[in-house]
Amino acid sequence: MRMRLYLISIWTILDPFYYALTRLTYLDTENPLKKSVLRVRLTKYKGRKVTLSDGTTLNKNDTMVKIHIHNVRVLREISFIKSDIKRALYLYKLVKEAMPCLAAYIDKHELQNEIKGIIGITLINKGYERLGFESVIIKSRIYRWFKLLSMYPIAFLSSTPEISVRKKKHRMPPNYLFMSKQALLKAYGTNTSPQ
Repeated sequence: MRMRLYLISIWTILDPFYYALTRLTYLDTENPLKKSVLRVRLTKYKGRKVTLSDGTTLNKNDTMVKIHIHNVRVLREISFIKSDIKRALYLYKLVKEAMPCLAAYIDKHELQNEIKGIIGITLINKGYERLGFESVIIKSRIYRWFKLLSMYPIAFLSSTPEISVRKKKHRMPPNYLFMSKQALLKAYGTNTSPQ
């Protein structure tokens, strides 16, 4: 436990540099003192063609909003929660609370008409569909391994030691999470008119 807290402390110090280097943006919230758990940036989609359940087709170089969970913040907040189930529920609650802010960000963005949807990458294998996300396998083996290696420290620090050891061999490979702009605005936007 002490080692995990030590690593999280180091990560907390390094996080502002990561934030600056990755050109991330915090989402605006109703309470300016409480930042959203999601940080975002525009990106060009580089994967294979994907058609989502609402008919939205994503092609290479489409403009997407890439979402990043503020992992070090989440790790600090869940570090004293002993149950992995309660940790997962807490994360679900944080992300669900952030989704209207994400919808507002896209709805007000100057490139709103070009944005096709949102994209993220996760090791989580359940719960995302309740938020409206669709999971798609990352086909590139090299990229999949790269993301797995980069996300392993987060997975290790976010699980209790017993769960980390027990599930090590059964961890889900990283997958894309997608949601179309229309689905996002319909579920979480204040203006639900077609875009």
